[in-house]
Amino acid sequence: MKQYAFGVDVGGTTCKIGFFETNGTILDKWEIKTNTENNGDSILSDIAQAVDNKLAQEGISKSDVQGIGIGVPGPVNGEGTVFRCVNLGWGVLNVAEALGELTGLNVKVGNDANVAALGEAWKGGAAGSTDVVMVTLGTGVGGGIIVNGQMVTGHNGAGGEIGHITVSKSEIEPCNCGQYGCLEQYASATGIVRVARRKLAKSQEETVLRTNENLTAKDIFDAAKAGDDIAIQLVDEVCGILGGALSNISAVVNPEVIVIGGGVSKAGSILIENVQKHFIETSFHACRDTKFALAKLGNDAGMYGCVKMLLED
Repeated sequence: MKQYAFGVDVGGTTCKIGFFETNGTILDKWEIKTNTENNGDSILSDIAQAVDNKLAQEGISKSDVQGIGIGVPGPVNGEGTVFRCVNLGWGVLNVAEALGELTGLNVKVGNDANVAALGEAWKGGAAGSTDVVMVTLGTGVGGGIIVNGQMVTGHNGAGGEIGHITVSKSEIEPCNCGQYGCLEQYASATGIVRVARRKLAKSQEETVLRTNENLTAKDIFDAAKAGDDIAIQLVDEVCGILGGALSNISAVVNPEVIVIGGGVSKAGSILIENVQKHFIETSFHACRDTKFALAKLGNDAGMYGCVKMLLED
């Protein structure tokens, strides 16, 4: 008898929902709007309705469903309680209990970055590995750590917050988190542009980057690939910061694979090779054989990880 499961990745704009067989085969996926009105009061009931609708459409009994795995943008403890999801309007909420009551199904909850890492370890860039670090380079820097096949969540659910490792003590501008010198301020898409603007302001050297008023991280990597000296220096600087931070993490959890995802990862080999070079230069000798890989599941990683988290019971 086939068993089924739902993986739900809750974002500030949409909830991505995947309907899976428990062997990891995705049967269908779709999105519903994340209704953040009234402090996100209807988000879970909307998800419950979507699940019920799908089961009715497929003619599948809830007794054949392993449950719902759900990833949320905030810290989560082992009981499925989230602590302040700013993008959703939630304060302290036991999501596992609330969604379980709405659906009558088993519910497991995880931080969105952690479940994305679990998804990549299960069916993505690190498939088959039980010790994985994933770093997501987007508007911010997200992270997830998998040790022995289990997500490292920490006491308050803040395990894997790679973007908020301090990498500079001389930073004078605050990070979005309120601290100074976080990795996110240098290695995110916006951080890379920020580093570039600073460098351009201090230098008069000729570079194609000066001609672009709406500079993006992609522009910087593209210019480096084309041989622009300033862009090459910028890529080396940013990759040095990221590689050093990852070497520190590796000295604690010693991953087999480090997976790099997010929009910035589309730069491809120039990013991976430069980060790996700096990682090797700064890492403990027993960690230097850590493999580096690009994420493969894209926006679906969270849904896969949610299902995998559910199967860990």
